[in-house]
Amino acid sequence: MQGCERKLDISIPSGIRDILYRLERNGFEAYLVGGCVRDSILGIMPDDYDIATNAFPDEIMRCIDGLEIVDKTEQSGTVTVLSGGEYADISTFRADVRCADGGKQASVKYADTLEEDLTRRDFTVNAMAYSDKTGIVDLFGGQQDLFNGKVRCIGEPAVRFEEDALRILRALRLASMLGFRIDPLTASSIHEKKQLLKDISTERVTTELTKFVMGTAPCDLMIEFDDVFCTIIPEFAKCIGFDQRSRYHVYDVWEHTAHAVQNSRAEKDIRLALLFHDIEKPTSCRIDEEGHGHFPGHEKRSAETAERIMRRLKFSGDIIKNTCELIRYHYITPVDDRRVVKHLISAMGTVMFEKLIEVMKGDSRAKQGFCLERVNTLDAMKYLSYEIIRSGECCTLSGLAINSDDLIDIGFESKEISDALSELLMMVIDEKIPNERGYLIEAARDFSQRGKKRVFEL
Repeated sequence: MQGCERKLDISIPSGIRDILYRLERNGFEAYLVGGCVRDSILGIMPDDYDIATNAFPDEIMRCIDGLEIVDKTEQSGTVTVLSGGEYADISTFRADVRCADGGKQASVKYADTLEEDLTRRDFTVNAMAYSDKTGIVDLFGGQQDLFNGKVRCIGEPAVRFEEDALRILRALRLASMLGFRIDPLTASSIHEKKQLLKDISTERVTTELTKFVMGTAPCDLMIEFDDVFCTIIPEFAKCIGFDQRSRYHVYDVWEHTAHAVQNSRAEKDIRLALLFHDIEKPTSCRIDEEGHGHFPGHEKRSAETAERIMRRLKFSGDIIKNTCELIRYHYITPVDDRRVVKHLISAMGTVMFEKLIEVMKGDSRAKQGFCLERVNTLDAMKYLSYEIIRSGECCTLSGLAINSDDLIDIGFESKEISDALSELLMMVIDEKIPNERGYLIEAARDFSQRGKKRVFEL
């Protein structure tokens, strides 16, 4: 077999090795293929394993009798198995048959050889196989591309993207995940074929976009392929090249966004919040008499736009809610102040407050160097929140020493209770009164007499 290498042995979990052994014992070829081979070469523990074999689906089922079948997809001829705590997708060697109207797979044609199976794959680093008998099977220079940190299409890139346009985003996601660059010919074809993404289902685009922003190195890719991101999210176009004219900024809005995403903690709602956090800065810009840019209310408008986009992209409700809440609060001036921290915890909860700190840190790291001083202040706010929680200080309605029943007992009507409790909580947080029942009852009576609500403003 051409392209085999025996220099590297891959560590295979016992459960996966058992599947390979079962297939081989019954006279079939069996190889680890794709991402698990790539990750193993890079020293990364695979999340799951793909196995390619010349056994047909019914033969696969006989070989793995007794193992837990998680899924069986007739269309693709793939069986998903749980063995020894590891998941494996077992597929018959195949060549894809494509429709002429956008490249979606219409059916599966089984192939006779591993070479045919590898040839149909997207990128060289994903087109390697391994077995203990053959070592690494590398027909397209995948190992060299791994060494060089390069994502490169197999064959003609334009043809690959016409077969399946989602490969455009997969290339960017893979490069972001591994910290690789895109091969020049592949990159050129990505720019040329980007409009094909408009024919891809929303769910598939959203999945790849989310994985992309969670990568280790999305920044340079966002800048180099800004046209691709504007193709899937046109609202980004106004951010490209927009000069912020601010002493706090060294980058335009899109470049700032790219640096902020990369320089933040890799959690989904944090990264997505930073992806959208300044999307309405260009529409909110006001230039003062000295020529400096200001962006009043951009955080609220950005949150509203982010919600529309994320609903269009069919993100889950929880992710939309969390992301937009982080965007709405991200522009608060960092200050190591107990009162401010307690109010934020009251408004957001402790989990979201800590995420907000990480969003604000990513934002600060993408500005002028002197803005890094804010990171220390933000860390101080986080540690202060730990102290507040440990000491049991009241930051939420549930922590108040009185409740709705107490207010009813002193004559409050049901419609008044919510406002009264909120007012009392604000007074406790501001340390106007202690969180003790007697003081709270007295303050509630005073609130009832005033008949109005005070609203805390950050």
